[in-house]
Amino acid sequence: MLALSDAVRDGTIPNAEIAIVISDKGTARGLILANERGIETRAIERRGCTREEHEQVIIAVLRERNVDLVCLAGYMRLLSPCFVEAFRGRILNIHPSLLPLFPGLDAQRQALEHHVKESGCTVHFVDETLDGGPIIMQRTVPVMDGDTEESLSARILEQEHKLYPEAVALVLRRGIGQDLQD
Repeated sequence: MLALSDAVRDGTIPNAEIAIVISDKGTARGLILANERGIETRAIERRGCTREEHEQVIIAVLRERNVDLVCLAGYMRLLSPCFVEAFRGRILNIHPSLLPLFPGLDAQRQALEHHVKESGCTVHFVDETLDGGPIIMQRTVPVMDGDTEESLSARILEQEHKLYPEAVALVLRRGIGQDLQD
């Protein structure tokens, strides 16, 4: 979220604004940091709601603010078909692996267990599948001898902070939801 905020502020993502930062946890660090930057925030707790009820509230808030593009950052739940349909072709996610390898949780652990020579990060459009959807951009990171989950995660995170703004700028330049393979 901070990398995207910085990129909007410095013009790396031109002609854009962050309309709102939403979390399902009222104490999320992202909400605090967004508030410090003067970005509107909203905690929409999911306690006592079904997934669809919770997501309907989020959809309503996003629509009220005329959000064109939804950028997931640290959102650790699979979105329902209802949410995906509401913003089809307009939801981006970043994942700490070179998808389609190692979707889901613990991608860095999976990379180390499979003894791959490189890992990285992927920005992709979100569909109904876990870490599926068309890939927009990827960045590789070498896996070093002696890497731990923490050391590999830190190097991947550095690249995520560069890649996500680049991918958002590309999507906005090409037109939201357009085929990026052209």
